[in-house]
Amino acid sequence: MREEKARQARRRGSAAVTVAIAAGLALTACSSGGNSPSSGASTTSARAKTAACPTGSAAAGAGTPTAMPSGNAGGVPMAKTIKKSDTGTSIVIDPKGPQIQCATSGITTTHDITYSSPTTNGRKSDLKLDIQVPTSTSGKKPLVVYLTGGGFVMADRTANLNQRTYVADQGYVVASLQYRTTKDGATYKDAVADVKSAIRYLRANADKYSVDADQVAVWGQSAGGYLAAMTGATNGEKSFDVGDNLDQSSQVQGVVDEFGPADLSELAADYDTAAQKANYAAGNSAAQWVYGPGTKKSVADRTSEVAAADPATHISSKTAPFVLFHGSADNLVSPSETLNLHTALRAKGIESTRYVLAGAGHGDLSFTGDTSATLPWSTQETMGHIVDFLGQHLK
Repeated sequence: MREEKARQARRRGSAAVTVAIAAGLALTACSSGGNSPSSGASTTSARAKTAACPTGSAAAGAGTPTAMPSGNAGGVPMAKTIKKSDTGTSIVIDPKGPQIQCATSGITTTHDITYSSPTTNGRKSDLKLDIQVPTSTSGKKPLVVYLTGGGFVMADRTANLNQRTYVADQGYVVASLQYRTTKDGATYKDAVADVKSAIRYLRANADKYSVDADQVAVWGQSAGGYLAAMTGATNGEKSFDVGDNLDQSSQVQGVVDEFGPADLSELAADYDTAAQKANYAAGNSAAQWVYGPGTKKSVADRTSEVAAADPATHISSKTAPFVLFHGSADNLVSPSETLNLHTALRAKGIESTRYVLAGAGHGDLSFTGDTSATLPWSTQETMGHIVDFLGQHLK
C-alpha cells in the first residue's frame, strides 16, 4: 500500500495550492521548523490534499553546514575538481523532475521530547527529538528515525522538515533527533550510542507514539547519513547500547544513507589537492570525531581508530539492508564514499542499492547562498525511491 502511495505521489503535478491550518494554528507540518512549542507540546495540521512542499533553505535544509567544516583549515573545504567514480553497480537518475507534494494526510507533531540525558566529559545534557505521527489511519505505524547533517559539529533536529513531512505523509511515524557532536566533546561512539538510545526510547514508548516497534528504519543525510550507516551496520553490537531502556532492542530493519561519509581516511579521495589538504588537516572536526577533543592527529592515515569508525568494518549477518544516494557533483563528501560502502555491503551478502543523482551536489548548500542545491534531493523521484525502500523493508 505504501509503495503504491509513493508511486501515486510521484505522478502528482507540481502546482502548489493553499495549505489549510487546523484550528488556526500558526505552524504547518510542511514548512520551516521555526520556533518550537514548549517542551512536549503537540500541534496538528490539516493540509489541502495536493499542497506542494515549500522549497528553499528555510524548509528544505538545516540552514547550516551539512558537510565537515575543516576546523584548523578554516571554512568548509569545497573541492574544485571531482574525479568521476564508477557507476557500474549503481542506478543513475536524472533528478530534475517535479518536487514532492506534502499534505496527503493530517499529522500530529510533538516537539522537544527528551529521550536521553547522557554525560560527556563530566557535563550532563538533555537530548531532544521531534516526532510526527500520521493521523489519517489508526493503529501502529512503522518508525523512521531521521538524522540531520551538521559536519559532526552540530545537529539541528528541526532541519529538512519538508522531506520528513513527505515521509510521514506516506504513513510513517518520523522522529528527528538531536545527537551529541564534537562541540559537546563527543566522538562518533557517543553519537551512535545516542541514535541507538533514541530507538530504544521510542520502542519503550511505542504505544504512546503509535509506533510499530518491530518496524524501524534510520535515514540520514551527510553526517547523519554516516550515523545511519553506523547504526545499521552495528546491529547487534552491544558496545554501542548504553544508557536507558536497555531491555529494548536498538536494531533497525533498514538504512537510508544520503551522501554520508564512511571511511574518513578517504573522505576527499575524489578531490583536488587543496581540498584533500583541508579535509585531512590535523585536529579538524573529522579528526575530533574519531580521536576526541584536542587531538593533533589526522584521519588521513587509516589507523585502527579510523578503521573502527568506518561502517564497513562492522558489517555482519545482522546488518540491515541499505539504500544509498550520492550526487555525482558532490564537492563536500567524495561520491566514492557511498560507492565503497555499497561494494563492501554486497561483498558480505547484505542487500544494498545505490542511486547516483547525475549532476547533483551536496544536499544542502544554503549556508553558502546556494538555495537550489537541495532541489535534486526533494524531487518526487528521489524521495519516491526512499519511500519505496521503506515500503519494501518496513511491512
